[in-house]
Amino acid sequence: MLELDQVTVPNDLEAHWIPFTPNRHFKKHPRLVARAEGMWYTATDGRPILDATAGMWCCNVGHRHPRVVAAIQRQAAELDYAPPFQFGHPKSFELASRLADLFPGDLDYAFFTNSGSESVDTALKIALAYQRAIGQGTRTRLIGRERGYHGVGFGGISVGGMVNNRKWFGTLLTGVDHLPHTLDLERNAFSRGQPKHGAELADELERLIQLHDASTIAAVIVEPVAGSIGVYPPPVGYLERLREITAKHGILLIFDEVITGFGRLGKANACEYFGIVPDLVTLAKGLTAATVPMGAVMVRKPIYEAIVERSPAPEKTIELFHGYTYSAHPIACAAALAVLETYKEERLFERAAALAPIFEERLHALAGKRHVIDIRNIGLMGAVELAPRPGRPTERAYDAMCDAFEHGLMIRVTGDTIALSPPLIATEADIARITDILGAVLDRLH
Repeated sequence: MLELDQVTVPNDLEAHWIPFTPNRHFKKHPRLVARAEGMWYTATDGRPILDATAGMWCCNVGHRHPRVVAAIQRQAAELDYAPPFQFGHPKSFELASRLADLFPGDLDYAFFTNSGSESVDTALKIALAYQRAIGQGTRTRLIGRERGYHGVGFGGISVGGMVNNRKWFGTLLTGVDHLPHTLDLERNAFSRGQPKHGAELADELERLIQLHDASTIAAVIVEPVAGSIGVYPPPVGYLERLREITAKHGILLIFDEVITGFGRLGKANACEYFGIVPDLVTLAKGLTAATVPMGAVMVRKPIYEAIVERSPAPEKTIELFHGYTYSAHPIACAAALAVLETYKEERLFERAAALAPIFEERLHALAGKRHVIDIRNIGLMGAVELAPRPGRPTERAYDAMCDAFEHGLMIRVTGDTIALSPPLIATEADIARITDILGAVLDRLH
């Protein structure tokens, strides 16, 4: 458990506009952390705070891992930056090869970004470019899913389906439609792992195809497990059916694995966990275990070849006009390589798989607590959904988060759902402590 002397809190918190946060309340009652190590944060007043969320679904190897810290330090001293357009550096190619080996099928190419939001917008653009490259330029429509979260770029919030992320920003991208979400509390409440009911919801894609015609649809994007909305595992057979329908109609299937990638389900990725090879996969978070911002898009070989190898233009012509100043940043690549090595040497994916049943049992033991209307889990992802207070939605879960922090636990809330995603280094004792503190929080909650 990390200890720290009390840290001086800044006198003025006003200038920082904090994202996805009720700023007025936070600045009156700030929750500030000053250090982190392993499973623990340390608050500015010196209190240890157990991290039940891996930061924000991302600190999979725990905090301040010595191997990763050393790799970042070495790289900063060796090569701090290399321009990603027209030039390169060795570690980006090494990392791309390592990722290609980690993903199934012919997901053989990595396009590097700096975040999940950038990965989503990149994947959508690659999908559109591919359809045009193969002579299917009428395929410009994108299909997302209700309650889906795909970051905060204009592409991501257009295909996303969380209402508060969308309603403030006008019409967004045109030519976008949405599948229904898969949460069904009447039939699937308190399911363990994948719910049994709901695979037929994938057939709604056939209805959208009948409405728009397949010749207008470029891609479908879904989270294999919807995370940010509150952990919605896919119904048994649902993802398989989506893969079948998209393949039949020449529509690309994009898996948004920003959360599920790198061990969250006890496998290297959700593709492996569910036995499905999509056409593109978006990554971030666990790629560097959040030590340095980085994202990526894994691309199937035929898509890369259609855009790059089969271009009729001269060899010195740019094939895809897209990229970022910090794509494949050397320090991020060094961090990612160290994180991948840590996953392998410490067998963290296997560790997460072994811990998942224990996590499931401890989580579902909270089912009898007041206000709890559903509990969901898969891998090391869990959610406790609370009944909202009449006329004051989201307030009950927010109060639970504040109370948990005061009692030494960091949890995450979305709407009236408490989400848990502990680092992959967690022990059975850590899981017990997390659920014990959360149970006491729920007992105090009105």
